[in-house]
Amino acid sequence: MTLASDDKVLILFRHAKAEQVAGKPDHERELTGRGIRDAEVAGQWLHEHALGAELVLCSPSARTRQTWSAAEKGGACGENIEYPPELYSGGERGVLDCVRESAGEAQVVLVVGHNPTMAMLASGLTEGDGSSQAHECLAAGFPTSSLAVLRYSGPWQRLDYGMARLERCHICRG
Repeated sequence: MTLASDDKVLILFRHAKAEQVAGKPDHERELTGRGIRDAEVAGQWLHEHALGAELVLCSPSARTRQTWSAAEKGGACGENIEYPPELYSGGERGVLDCVRESAGEAQVVLVVGHNPTMAMLASGLTEGDGSSQAHECLAAGFPTSSLAVLRYSGPWQRLDYGMARLERCHICRG
């Protein structure tokens, strides 16, 4: 992907399908077999579309860590990976603040997180701007292993609601 010097790409990646085990803490839930396959397909899709991230911000939960690991097996790449705790429980504002504070000079940042936060953040940052097909995909529920690709022009510290365009939305299934 060719970017102008001011252009930034933010990829919001909802974790893959996780187990539902009574009594197991939410933070410790792991991926199912389907989840692993779907996350690998997401990694293939990211690779095929040349969406390599300079920074990956991954929620510290087991299922998000496993999602990123499986995506890497599928071909996704990230130069630097961080696991900030606010991605697990910080909601939209926590994720947005984390991107603003952590992204630095990176042009491509990928966030592996949870719903409804990922879908709400994608919707809020773009406010209907961008591909109508991508917005239809996002509005359809943003299921597990979904990717939203947003483009933004400017410094990360100024990223805010209504300032990005939704270029792509893709649901990965293996």
